[in-house]
Amino acid sequence: MSKILIVGGSKGIGSAILQLASQDHECINMSRTAPSVVSANVEHLTVDVLEDELPDLEDISTIIYCPGSITLKPVGSLKEKDFLSDYNINVIGAFKVIKKYLSIIKKQENPSILLFSTVAVGQGMPFHSSIAAAKAGVEALSKSLAAELAPTVRVNCIAPSIVDTSLASGILRSDKSRESVAAKHPLKKILTPIEIAEMAYFLISNKASGMTGQVIGVDAGLSTLKI
Repeated sequence: MSKILIVGGSKGIGSAILQLASQDHECINMSRTAPSVVSANVEHLTVDVLEDELPDLEDISTIIYCPGSITLKPVGSLKEKDFLSDYNINVIGAFKVIKKYLSIIKKQENPSILLFSTVAVGQGMPFHSSIAAAKAGVEALSKSLAAELAPTVRVNCIAPSIVDTSLASGILRSDKSRESVAAKHPLKKILTPIEIAEMAYFLISNKASGMTGQVIGVDAGLSTLKI
């Protein structure tokens, strides 16, 4: 049974991945708060990856970095600190974790890294300047690392549309807003955390052993279809 490090597995997409992955794997959840998932296969470490020194770990074969942000403001209202905050959470945090544990996962069987972007990188959306810029950095990091670490470590990225999590609660704040958001997607739906988790679990598995350097859109068709 391989050991998976999930950073940010206490909420949203990360929690869904932790719930799914812990059925068959040992999982270490690293986040500021304890997860709701209770399992003999789950170990929790209370860590703020941006502020704290990262603990030493052994035998992990996979890194899944889930922390994200949703900063939606008109460009005139954005401040430099908004861009810096989004970049730190999404890019610097991922870099810090990967650098710390890369030498460990390289020694394991089928090592992989999974990061998260957003559909807004590839499709221009109003008010997304800060978060789209940060997530573009995540996609560039994913592809650069995939090239650098091949053939030993696979690196992939998931780019979801909006997902029904607490992070998106400010957008999905009413039935009317939920209907409006769903209507913009070809599949007329808002994604659930488990739908993203299922893709994540596939990408870190042996079933995806031929995939690296990919940015996978799980976005109800938003990035590619106009109907």
